[in-house]
Amino acid sequence: GSLVFLVSGLAVLGYAAALSAQPTYQGVVRAVCGAAAGKLCEVCFLLNLFMISVALLRVVGDQLEKLCDYLYPNGTLNGAPPPPPWYVDQRFTLSALCIFVIFPLSVPREIGFQKYSSILGTLAACYLTLVIILKYHLQAESLGSPEPPQPSRASSWASIFSVIPTICFGFQCHEACVAIYSSMRNQSFSHWVAVSVLSMLICLLIYSLTGIYGYLTFGEAVESDVLMSYPGNDPVVIVARLLFGVSIVTIYPIVVLLGRSVVWDLWAPPKHGAIGVPEAHERRSRVALTVAWMAATLAIALFVPDIGKVIELIGGISAFFIFIFPGKIEQGWCVTGDSSVPPAPCSCPHRAALIAWGVLSVLGGTFVCGQSAALAVLGLLR
Repeated sequence: GSLVFLVSGLAVLGYAAALSAQPTYQGVVRAVCGAAAGKLCEVCFLLNLFMISVALLRVVGDQLEKLCDYLYPNGTLNGAPPPPPWYVDQRFTLSALCIFVIFPLSVPREIGFQKYSSILGTLAACYLTLVIILKYHLQAESLGSPEPPQPSRASSWASIFSVIPTICFGFQCHEACVAIYSSMRNQSFSHWVAVSVLSMLICLLIYSLTGIYGYLTFGEAVESDVLMSYPGNDPVVIVARLLFGVSIVTIYPIVVLLGRSVVWDLWAPPKHGAIGVPEAHERRSRVALTVAWMAATLAIALFVPDIGKVIELIGGISAFFIFIFPGKIEQGWCVTGDSSVPPAPCSCPHRAALIAWGVLSVLGGTFVCGQSAALAVLGLLR
């Protein structure tokens, strides 16, 4: 059901990007919905991307910790744990990874550069899914036919709504979709819709299989990061950890690139952005912003114990970009009479349907955002 809103949001954003000729998400919202909505979009965009960066580094840190535990187990024959070497400390390993791998990938100006590394990340995600499925079936063969976990009916129905922010976090590519559309050679609307539908279906397959088989394997004891539930000395899982880390490393530079675009818009407003910026100044600014972004997110990630709560909050904020802003764009097409707003993509008889769908998207996004905030507050109070 969520895919209907996810794909429609991508279609609306691609169409709006084509009509408004804006290369960024916040630029599209500003052009269609006005300056006030554009500023709100920039603030939410910056906060969401920053927290996503923290969550991504936290996941990579978990995998590095497990790998280091495998290489240097905390125990000896007499039971006394030896002091671990300084270079396996997570603070050092994650910092070194950021400096020598993630930073060079994050510096380039254009998002098109990331298509090569993203192919590797997609293959790594597919391998992870296959490992989780095979591990479940191998465990079932060795133990007979283990009975799958049976949660209570009440908690199951309640979780239908509480899981929506996590779905939003997993499927959110809307922040990057305008930049991706602008970098495509074939920018026809039908091609963009086909790419959006195919991408969402691939994500649906990977996420659903991973979630189902991970839960069937561990039940309610499954960790927020499913790989943390597996033992650290399994060679197949070790390869999965390495490849999963690779997939996260390929995502982080895209988030940094989008974050830089928002900071640059706030720092140099569009009316001044038309003035040419010297190449050397642009390069220095880009490197400085990248260093500051990575340093801040790395510092926070090293002190975050669990990504579960972070993902809940991110999922609530991402509802703005999946539901609310695309819905406002649809309403902006059909309601406003401002000549600066792109025209409606359909004739008058269809405008009512567009407006109704836009209102439904805004209401759905408001519900998801409010529910996520309420769950986060309740979690803190507990």
